[in-house]
Amino acid sequence: MSTPKRFFTDANDLCNGKTVCLEGEEFVHAKTVLRVEEGAEIVLLDGGGKEYSAVVQKVEKHRLSAHITGVTLCDKEPKTKIYLLCGALKGDKTELIVQKATELGVSAIGVFSSEYCSAYINENKIERLRKVAKEAAKQCLRACAPQITYFDNLNAALLSAADYNNKLFACEFLNGSQSDITKISGSAAVAVGSEGGFSEAEFKLSQELGFSGISLGKRILRAETAAIAVCALVASALGELG
Repeated sequence: MSTPKRFFTDANDLCNGKTVCLEGEEFVHAKTVLRVEEGAEIVLLDGGGKEYSAVVQKVEKHRLSAHITGVTLCDKEPKTKIYLLCGALKGDKTELIVQKATELGVSAIGVFSSEYCSAYINENKIERLRKVAKEAAKQCLRACAPQITYFDNLNAALLSAADYNNKLFACEFLNGSQSDITKISGSAAVAVGSEGGFSEAEFKLSQELGFSGISLGKRILRAETAAIAVCALVASALGELG
């Protein structure tokens, strides 16, 4: 038996025993891509961690209505917050990072411009990243999509991680790590640069803001590889992959 299809909707509309309507992009995806029909069992997500089981009652031209039959708390959400800060990348590489970071349990993603960053980011691209995060969250059975925020400078991005217990700064020119990822506990924020990496001045800034430099080994990784790898390492250290 296949897993019921999952859709995000307005949390204010969700209540056990109530009939709700699915509209907009999620409706279009349900009707034209997944071909959801009347009588089908679906899961509605409020974006806050709850899953609402529902049965489709009617499929119309611009919306579908479904009756909620139950509500549970999703057990796929991470118990510890992981915040990825990544430099904007060219093409669709940032989308790849958002997709894989979501699957690995990242709670929030900050995309930033930095000294060596040459990618162009606008609101349309940020909205695209948010859509990618939602689709990835549904695919991996999460109930929350990571919040996506854009920062036009590294300083603002690093400051946004002030409340995290662990602050890690992946830097390709370091000979060794200042912190042992395998021994961290509590919430973690990790910064990874764009294709050009970080400058010495940016590394110094990170130190001033409480970040510890980390190395990902003796080989130079592509920016997207580094971001995905460090998310996996942090998630594993925090017990999210066990």
